[in-house]
Amino acid sequence: MKMIKPIVNISKVIDNYDAVVVGFSGVLSEGGDIKSEALSALINIKKAGKQIILLSNSPLRVASLAKILHQNKVPLALFDAVITAGEILHYHLKAGSGDYGAIGTTYYTIGSQEELGVFSQLDFAAADELSKADFLYMGGVNAVEDTIDTYRPLLEHAASLAMPLVCAGNDTSTYKNGKVCLASGAIAEQYAILGGKIITVGKPDIKVMEYALDGIEDLNKARVLLIGDNLTTDIKGANLAGIHSALVSKGVHVNFLGEGYIPDVAKTRELSTNFDTSPDYVISNLRW
Repeated sequence: MKMIKPIVNISKVIDNYDAVVVGFSGVLSEGGDIKSEALSALINIKKAGKQIILLSNSPLRVASLAKILHQNKVPLALFDAVITAGEILHYHLKAGSGDYGAIGTTYYTIGSQEELGVFSQLDFAAADELSKADFLYMGGVNAVEDTIDTYRPLLEHAASLAMPLVCAGNDTSTYKNGKVCLASGAIAEQYAILGGKIITVGKPDIKVMEYALDGIEDLNKARVLLIGDNLTTDIKGANLAGIHSALVSKGVHVNFLGEGYIPDVAKTRELSTNFDTSPDYVISNLRW
């Protein structure tokens, strides 16, 4: 395993990079609220002349995420590109190629009903009953208190009907309001265990990573740094893409890594070994 270096401030290493790929949830935001020190860090990274790509596993379309950023006074000019799992999924559904051409046109939503922009202006219709649908769609959970068991009966029923599950985002957990809670990727994993077919979009898919890197001018992978809070999506994606990465420890892994200002390298190394993926740096929060 590579050596993992603890850092307190991103400014200590930023001169080694020309571009930064940054996550949204857990890095720039927590439970929908923008982290002020993370925003300040991005502003300083941009002032240092670095390119910034915002790459999120959010089921939101880019326009919806941009609206949230604007409402929270995050300058959109900070980002050279904004990419979301929801936007990529919308494109796939519109193109209708491969697996997407065989799923049908009627979907039943499990989880949040607020994140359905992926179907906007497309020839898909929502079903009010599972038995009337061609496929399941999962964008986000209903509530932070939800568990796998909340969805298990519906998943078992859908699996018995050989119904595919389309999922925006691969995160199995997310960090909201100081609590690690369930995310849509965990539902997809459970559906696969039940024998159901899953179609997921988002990090760490190498195609998604390469798409994000395509937005970097004069790309030199040795000088690109990804900053994320999830080993299985962010850091794994960086490893697959051949770029450096920094793990934010006060994110989805906070219960194991702790809330210390100085990150715990030994615990980070142990967790990285368990997930067979490793960051180059660990930082408690994105700060300049």
